[in-house]
Amino acid sequence: MTNQIYPCLWFESQAKAAAEYYCSIFNNSKIISESPVAVQFELEGNKVMGLNGGPMYKINPSISLFVTCETVEEIDRIWHWLSEGGSAMMPLDKYPWSEKYGWVVDKFGMTWQLMLGGLASDGQKIIPSILFVGEQFGQGQLAIRAYTEIFPNSGIRHLEVYPEGDDQLKGTLMFGSFDLNGSQFAAMDGPGTHDFQFCEGVSFVVECGTQEEIDSFWDKLSEGGNESQCGWLKDRFGISWQIIPSILGQLMSDPERGARVMQELLKMKKLDIEKLKNA
Repeated sequence: MTNQIYPCLWFESQAKAAAEYYCSIFNNSKIISESPVAVQFELEGNKVMGLNGGPMYKINPSISLFVTCETVEEIDRIWHWLSEGGSAMMPLDKYPWSEKYGWVVDKFGMTWQLMLGGLASDGQKIIPSILFVGEQFGQGQLAIRAYTEIFPNSGIRHLEVYPEGDDQLKGTLMFGSFDLNGSQFAAMDGPGTHDFQFCEGVSFVVECGTQEEIDSFWDKLSEGGNESQCGWLKDRFGISWQIIPSILGQLMSDPERGARVMQELLKMKKLDIEKLKNA
């Protein structure tokens, strides 16, 4: 299996501006491809998609990007640029879990967690971080185990639960890290009252090389959830996924048949590679 799993950020006509801004902040970053619908780019070598999705959905803190910064100079610089025109959810400061940490909403609405710390030899500098709150509170460990069973080349790196002493929190996930087909993710259960939930504002794209992969991931991830149009689904935890063929970008950018591919795609829920190829 060679597919990639990466986050997709939903913007209101600002995908390219956001991608350019983020690429100017992080090293080893560049725009890979762009179209009126979407921009694909790399941040610190990791793929991200920006979608010009309109006003239907808004990014919220339920899924953020977590950045490990290895020097004080680096965390201060990145915080400065990400907070410009944005707002701090948690100020950049010393906390029990880190000498320096902050959570910021940038000017495009995306949320970022920055932490000063060492990066493991196989560590990923920027990773998606999933926060289970409200109706999903307490589902963090269950979700991690479900996802690592669905995807090959996956596994749990670390699970830390809240200790004894608080009946509401005991056994829930303080912090977890895991791999999905070689890409790193983090997850936490978020206690307390929150005014946000998972939505299409941040989703995860799964690129598939074969129809068999599309069928398998679609069936497993949609079980207990909801199927939607154009390869989108919500899993039983409320997280949105896009299950797409890896050649979709190539097909849609074809000047002769791109429009026909889009018309065919709009008719589908689960995507059919052969029908898209033959459009």
